[in-house]
Amino acid sequence: MYNSLTRIQNVFGFFTTVAFVVAALIAASDFTAPRTPSATIKTTNVQVVKGRPHYYSTKKEEYAIIRFSLDADLSSLFTWNTKQLFVYVTAEWPVAPAGADNMNQTNKAVIWDAIITSPSSDHLSNLGPASLKKLRKSAAGKTIDPSRGKLSLKNQKPKYQITHPTGRIAETDDVKLHVNYNVQPWVGILTWNQAFDLGRWKKMAGGVSKAFALPALKKKDGEATAKKSR
Repeated sequence: MYNSLTRIQNVFGFFTTVAFVVAALIAASDFTAPRTPSATIKTTNVQVVKGRPHYYSTKKEEYAIIRFSLDADLSSLFTWNTKQLFVYVTAEWPVAPAGADNMNQTNKAVIWDAIITSPSSDHLSNLGPASLKKLRKSAAGKTIDPSRGKLSLKNQKPKYQITHPTGRIAETDDVKLHVNYNVQPWVGILTWNQAFDLGRWKKMAGGVSKAFALPALKKKDGEATAKKSR
């Protein structure tokens, strides 16, 4: 009644259905684990200089260098289904008034980021052999290591500088640093910062610095000396 091909198709269809249901249950289990992330961030040094912010830049422009200190507890974001956690800090400021010479409508720039892996995905870490060996040793016998979600950075140097399409960014007001995260599970959907509480998942406590202003353009020593001598 049934040939071999039909039987194989039936078995494969049953297998994929079971696999899909199991994957859906695993993804749904994330909602049962509480999330209570928190962070405190503040600036330690802010400068605006003029030059080529990137090696590929074709012209000189103003760019901001923002150092910061960060204390964050993201340990609750690590569960048995967490593959890795992407953490990043953005500098954000309001859109300029209508009619101003401003082509950028988002006013958001990433200044620092990091990928924190769970013990089961350490092999994906972009680390050297010595660092990777140390990381694996610290997580020996663990399937979950929430301590990796605890960050303490002091006077951290930014990975990226802030620029603007107009080439001018000095003396920008009401700038704030925001701590952001993206949870990447083994199975399920990617999740980002929450703007509101969702069941056992709570929005981040803190994570925003006090407003500050970018300073005036920093002059080079040679330029400052030449102006004084005139």
